[in-house]
Amino acid sequence: MVTFIEEFGAVWGGFLGTLSLTVMAGVLSLVGGTLLAVMRVSPVGPLRTFGTLYVEIVRNTPLTLMFFFWVFVAPSVGLLFPDLGFWPAVTALSIYTSAFVCEALRSGVNSVGIGQAEAARSIGLTFRQSLMQVVLPQAWRTAIPPLISVLIALTKNTSVAAGFAYVELVTVQRTLMTSNPTDGLWIFFGIALMYLVITIPLGVLAGQVEKKVAFAR
Repeated sequence: MVTFIEEFGAVWGGFLGTLSLTVMAGVLSLVGGTLLAVMRVSPVGPLRTFGTLYVEIVRNTPLTLMFFFWVFVAPSVGLLFPDLGFWPAVTALSIYTSAFVCEALRSGVNSVGIGQAEAARSIGLTFRQSLMQVVLPQAWRTAIPPLISVLIALTKNTSVAAGFAYVELVTVQRTLMTSNPTDGLWIFFGIALMYLVITIPLGVLAGQVEKKVAFAR
């Protein structure tokens, strides 16, 4: 416990590293996942095919392999990043998580009654207009609880970056436990607590949103 307190500066730096990855990759994943969901419900065949292939391939690709590609393979073919630790991690996490965001949002789209889309078209709205003004707002409200679950999973997935030259909580844990093996248990629980500082508020938010959505229905 003493080691965790004495080295809290390093732990805090790892916490900020994990939080930075979560926030940046989370925002990019929400944007990318929304675009993919639009593709998957689009009447344009090639867009639907691209969205489907993307989701199926990415969801079935190990996250570690994706990190390996962006950290080691991409630079060898000229895809360079300004920060060899942070941005490859953000890219890998965003691409991976976007597929899960897409499916969560698509389930929200499917929960919207087909009659509402037909009514939107009957008053002259185009597919794009009915999707943006009628379907997606309702789909987002329904999909928020599962989307928060995806963001919680993203927070835990940031630990993979520890193996690819980025300093976050697991990196700090490994360093502290190596130099202070007698305090390993306290360090382990301390690092776990730092993850809970991020994930528990997200879980509480998911529960509150789910209650509001259920009430609205």
